[in-house]
Amino acid sequence: MEKTDGRIIRRALRFTGFVQGVGFRWRAVNAANALGATGWVRNDSDGGVSMEIQGTEEQIDGVILAIERGTYIQIENMYCKTIPAREDEYGFAVREE
Repeated sequence: MEKTDGRIIRRALRFTGFVQGVGFRWRAVNAANALGATGWVRNDSDGGVSMEIQGTEEQIDGVILAIERGTYIQIENMYCKTIPAREDEYGFAVREE
């Protein structure tokens, strides 16, 4: 991932592996809120998890590290794409889509 020098960035992430039914989304919410990142996370119908997260590179990396430390969570693949930041977003939440 590119260095951002403290700038606010937004990333679209997709996780596969043993990521549903193991507290992944709630760990993401708690870590993002603790670190000041914004965005959302949701389970996908194919067993993966999608997330859009916004903050500094350090905040985003911190959230991902916190998720990876979760008991029973086994991320096999993580796909990442930088997308335009949103100015109208506050907080981080679970989406039920």
